[in-house]
Amino acid sequence: MNSKLRKEHRLKAFVTGAAGFIGSNLVDRLLADGNVVVGFDNFSTGRRDFLQSALSNPNFNLIKGDTLNFDELMQAMRSCDFVFHLAANADVRFGPDHPERDLQQNTVATFNVLEAMRKSAIDRIVFSSTGSVYGEATIIPTPEDLPMPIQTSLYGASKLAGEAMIQAYAESYGFKTWTFRFVGVLGERYTHGHVVDFYRQLSADPRHLKVLGNGTQRKSYIYVQDCIEGILHAINASSEKVNIFNLGTDSFCTVKDCIKWITEELALQPVISFGTEDRGWIGDNPFIYLDTNKIRALGWSAKLTIEESIKRTVRYLKTDSDVVTSKK
Repeated sequence: MNSKLRKEHRLKAFVTGAAGFIGSNLVDRLLADGNVVVGFDNFSTGRRDFLQSALSNPNFNLIKGDTLNFDELMQAMRSCDFVFHLAANADVRFGPDHPERDLQQNTVATFNVLEAMRKSAIDRIVFSSTGSVYGEATIIPTPEDLPMPIQTSLYGASKLAGEAMIQAYAESYGFKTWTFRFVGVLGERYTHGHVVDFYRQLSADPRHLKVLGNGTQRKSYIYVQDCIEGILHAINASSEKVNIFNLGTDSFCTVKDCIKWITEELALQPVISFGTEDRGWIGDNPFIYLDTNKIRALGWSAKLTIEESIKRTVRYLKTDSDVVTSKK
């Protein structure tokens, strides 16, 4: 099935985190498909230049606002008919340094979105969750119906709480919901994660690279356009009240593989120093690999390999002068 929204399903979509990495790419795709889009972002990490193309489209309206300000949120959302809730704090590594941030920006913000939807008579929502909700899974590849284990990060716990509220709103108020548990997303406008951390280090000193952890951590990634294609495909193809999907590729790589592909793309041969642990920080699960059979059964699959996704991301980073100096 073509993931382009069918004509009768044209949306007036409300996108939180619209100026972020995934959000801005989603905005472009929704507009390209003929939808009307209201973008909502507080620009704490999002970038206005990511929306340069969208801002020239008469079907796009950008509103600066915060999901923690309920009145701002509800006013901006009014008259929309579908919500894509992507705004979040995604900083797993430094979560223990500011534990309230995940609670407020992920869990409380999601409650605000749901309440604003209820009061505005909007009953459809896409939620960006994470594979981190599986903690250190005992079943790999990890399926959606795995009983939830002990949470290993404040980020994962805050996202799981958001998922639970969304499910409760579906039962209580008849919402139709799609929750997507992502692995690492890569591609154009990427600003946060392993690949950009390594790129910044090598930009500062091409001769040396310091790695947190011993490099054996196994990760799965997905290209941002494959991710968006999967989201839109599932909206068309799934009809349950509560829909939960893993989104990722059908493979994984080690951190050492990732470094090899990055240095190949940059034509560098740095001296690499590894840590001694099997993870880089609290919540850095040593093996993340999701079972994607459920969404594949609907006819979707990722087109790009992890290697090509990483190399495309590096090529993009080379064109983005802000990424080296940015602290976001």
